[in-house]
Amino acid sequence: HAIIPESILTKAPSAELRHDQKDTDSLPPYEMLDPILTAYVEDDLSFEEIVSQGFDAAIVKKVIRLVDVTEYKRRQSAPGIKITPRAFGKDRRFPITNGFRHGR
Repeated sequence: HAIIPESILTKAPSAELRHDQKDTDSLPPYEMLDPILTAYVEDDLSFEEIVSQGFDAAIVKKVIRLVDVTEYKRRQSAPGIKITPRAFGKDRRFPITNGFRHGR
């Protein structure tokens, strides 16, 4: 007898902002998203460097844009713990008000 129901363990990831929403409706699968985010955020690789690793240019562009345009959200929350060499927080500071985008 499991403590956590199987339906919870197998449920597709979702922010649940609307009925039947899944993360993959607007994001690439996590197997693709995670290495792109790691390359951009933790390894500080450029768009070109990430694409040269074999990722689709349109997907990389979209992921970088999403990271950059949501920078303000990270400033609104309380500081989090740092568990990787380079994380969101004091290591990654970009101007918000002037529309700066690192990936351009």
